Amino acid sequence: MHKRPFLQTIVFLQTIVFLLTILFALSVQAGNSSLMMATTTSTDGTGLLDYLKPHFEKETNVELKWTATGTGKAMKLGQNCDVDVLLVHAPPAEKKYIENGYGKDRVEIMYNDFVIVGPKSDPAGIKGKGVSEALTAIKDKQAVFMSRGDDSGTNKKEKLLWKTAGIALPEKEKWYVQTGQGMGTTITMTQERQGYTMTDRGSFIKYLSSQGEKASLDVVVEGDQILLNQYSVLTLDPKNCPNANYELALKFADWMASPSTQKLIKDFRLLGKTLFVPNAR
Repeated sequence: MHKRPFLQTIVFLQTIVFLLTILFALSVQAGNSSLMMATTTSTDGTGLLDYLKPHFEKETNVELKWTATGTGKAMKLGQNCDVDVLLVHAPPAEKKYIENGYGKDRVEIMYNDFVIVGPKSDPAGIKGKGVSEALTAIKDKQAVFMSRGDDSGTNKKEKLLWKTAGIALPEKEKWYVQTGQGMGTTITMTQERQGYTMTDRGSFIKYLSSQGEKASLDVVVEGDQILLNQYSVLTLDPKNCPNANYELALKFADWMASPSTQKLIKDFRLLGKTLFVPNAR
């Protein structure tokens, strides 16, 4: 007489267990979500991303992975849909990237500035000069100048500086050396050659921190408005990359722009110096 309610109870309990199993599986799957980013060598080489990664993963339960390369190559990875999101620093190229249908959202996150560094002896005599005057002196004295030569955001800016100074890019001159390397390696090679190079300030502070008393390069040119170095997160346009994880990319952009993350960026220092200044709007 009482078997039917008993059986109904068993079925009900089995259904509950089944649904809980499904929910658990979905939560595990969500916990295993990952976001693949292409970024610049400066955000990686300075240690900023290693510093931010555990905070992002704890707050979002999303694993953050990245490949560090020049901005030009990073944007190509996005164009080819090999990553989910970009963190780069070449505003004119970024805006064109969106216009061409490869990127969708651009969120400004932080900035630092570019500087020209060189030997403490300053053989070209450019310390304290403006950018154009300094590059003209380097050219006239044929002082060694190390260029990234890798289509990175830094390399794009350097080319703009030569153009602004009214000087054709001296890529065929013996004193102009294209390293094809990231910023850290290029600074090291500049020290070895006792030449000049242009770098973002964060990477130079990292160099000073790692070299200590062995550091033989100084900042010789700084402060011009043209040397501003803006970093932004770019999401990929789902129309071009339907398989890229747009929702997670947008989540990352929002997280980077949040007040708590902006404070983390502000607090990231080496040798007591700020490497990046948060400026999300």
